[in-house]
Amino acid sequence: MFNRKLTTVMAVTAAATLPLSACAIGGGGSSENGEDNIVVSYNTPEEWANWREVLDKFTEETGIDAPNDPKNSGQTLSALSAEKAAPAADVAYYGIVFGMNAQEEDLITPYQPEGFDAVPDNLKDPEGNWFTVHQGAVAMLVNTDELGDAEVPRCWEDLKDPQYKDMVGYLNPTQAAVGYSVLTAANLGLGGDLDNFEPGLEWAEEMAANGAQTPAQTATSSVQQGEIPILIDADFNGYMLANEGSPIEVVYPCEGTLSIPYTMSLVNGAPHEENGKALLDYVLSDAAQQEFAASFLRPVREDVELPQEAQDAFPSDEEYNELVNDTDFEKMNEVQDDVMASYEERVR
Repeated sequence: MFNRKLTTVMAVTAAATLPLSACAIGGGGSSENGEDNIVVSYNTPEEWANWREVLDKFTEETGIDAPNDPKNSGQTLSALSAEKAAPAADVAYYGIVFGMNAQEEDLITPYQPEGFDAVPDNLKDPEGNWFTVHQGAVAMLVNTDELGDAEVPRCWEDLKDPQYKDMVGYLNPTQAAVGYSVLTAANLGLGGDLDNFEPGLEWAEEMAANGAQTPAQTATSSVQQGEIPILIDADFNGYMLANEGSPIEVVYPCEGTLSIPYTMSLVNGAPHEENGKALLDYVLSDAAQQEFAASFLRPVREDVELPQEAQDAFPSDEEYNELVNDTDFEKMNEVQDDVMASYEERVR
């Protein structure tokens, strides 16, 4: 069952000005030894969360090169662990549970960027090891042109119906933050809790028997092209596709679903630490928060105004609050290893 202490959904007040720190707007374009004018971020794919625009504008603002990176949350955590003795990345972006994992493994170091105080307490580590930059929610992204005679599903239970055989997909929970969020959302929606994942695991078993795909990487192009007509994913990906003209309907499961906070961290031993700090300052700035909002993410800063397109696309606050919930993310982190072991044994 869900914990209904939902974080703020949306704010449409005028944006307040948050200045960038000095390292973000002047003189921060090289590493401490003066060699590289770059910041290496892990898990910032061009097609996800508007990262291409955010990083391009960061480069325009600072002169610091900021290439995109195609990893997912699990791959990011694995890479940080493998590189612990000689880090290659400066900052990491991942689902909140993976940020907690990185802190436990001493892969990241505290940094409180400009705007840190505006992040709600339940969405950040108090020391700054990780902090949320924006949120989405687990939803069904339905390509209505590819359903044939099948109806648009509305509930977690619907997806087990044979009419959706080979139509459904969600990212691999053992590798992707959104995949673990999908499994958790289904479990909570179907009556489980964080001490009892049996409803979610049974659902995943039945989904596998019904031909569900579980790719490791971002799969929005697959739903857009009809390869996966029903993708259970982050809602903002569906809203973005619909805004671009694709026949995508975003459905929040009737039994309830889960919010997905995405966090960032400064890597412990970052080779371009000052540039990493500059990027972390930037992601909480007005400019970056509005770029995230333009791609239908919910900014973590409550004073950032949503663009009209997002306001028009999102359900009402009442409907959203009824269906989209938080959970105990620390507990979700604690049980992840055991849940993933059970998933691997029973589903994969």
